[in-house]
Amino acid sequence: MALGKIDAMRKNVYEYIQSKPKLNDFIREQPMWYRRLTRDPDQVEKFELASMQYYKQTIPDKVEKFSNSIQMANMMFHMFQSMKSQ
Repeated sequence: MALGKIDAMRKNVYEYIQSKPKLNDFIREQPMWYRRLTRDPDQVEKFELASMQYYKQTIPDKVEKFSNSIQMANMMFHMFQSMKSQ
């Protein structure tokens, strides 16, 4: 964000976003959030949730990733078992 744009966004919101690299990256990739937060700084929680969904860091995403890892390990185990029995 350019220095002139800091004036439009509340300083505390700007500093909060700058302190979290993922949020900073997200606002650069999704500039509509810059406009939203400038108009309504109380949408920071929605902004963070949108960022988590974008980067697939929500609890359901993490559960799905863990489940996929378990399935992969199970498949590898069965593959090794079948190789061993041959």
